[in-house]
Amino acid sequence: MEEILGTIGDAIGAVFGNPVVQLGFQIALAYLVLLWLAAAYWAFRDMQLRTENPIAPYFAAAAIIVSLPLFPLAVFAYRIVRPQERIGEIYERNLAEEAMLAEIEVIRHCPSCDRRVDAGWIICPTCRTRLNRVCPNCTKLVGLDWSLCAWCGKDFERPDLVGVQAPVVRAPVRDALPEPAARRTVASIRTSVRASGTSAGAGPATARNSDPLAES
Repeated sequence: MEEILGTIGDAIGAVFGNPVVQLGFQIALAYLVLLWLAAAYWAFRDMQLRTENPIAPYFAAAAIIVSLPLFPLAVFAYRIVRPQERIGEIYERNLAEEAMLAEIEVIRHCPSCDRRVDAGWIICPTCRTRLNRVCPNCTKLVGLDWSLCAWCGKDFERPDLVGVQAPVVRAPVRDALPEPAARRTVASIRTSVRASGTSAGAGPATARNSDPLAES
């Protein structure tokens, strides 16, 4: 019996002692180590795509590296506890929801009965609520809350102003006035001219030369 066991041991030792078998074991060990490191890197990158927490990717990779003998089980556990959606998928879903809400808001509804109405309707056919009005100037549809027409510019809040022609004020004619009135008018004009010349810094001679009535 001992001889049989010894023969089997020698055969096994000869197999393991074969350089080809040893090389195969070395390749398998290197493959396992490479697979172990690749699993840790995959967990790191996958967690970066699924969360905005900067610490979570390092924690996932460290958990797989620590469990070296049982890293396949660590990978399986990571797939269970990781977030089910990626950040990009969440953003895409949010954008799709916002686009859907925007489309719903574009569709007009009656403020009274909440029925769907057309943009060109003036009155809701269901509850007879007034929806739009017609511009009296260009006959186009405008909103009820518009303060002026966007097509012709008519102001709905202020009425049209009627232009009133201001009366023409004519300067007094010297010849048409009586002699005392004409003298008083000339004296007042000269006084005003001299006062303006004095306030501007001009001398009496300059004010006297600038008198238009003195030249005449």
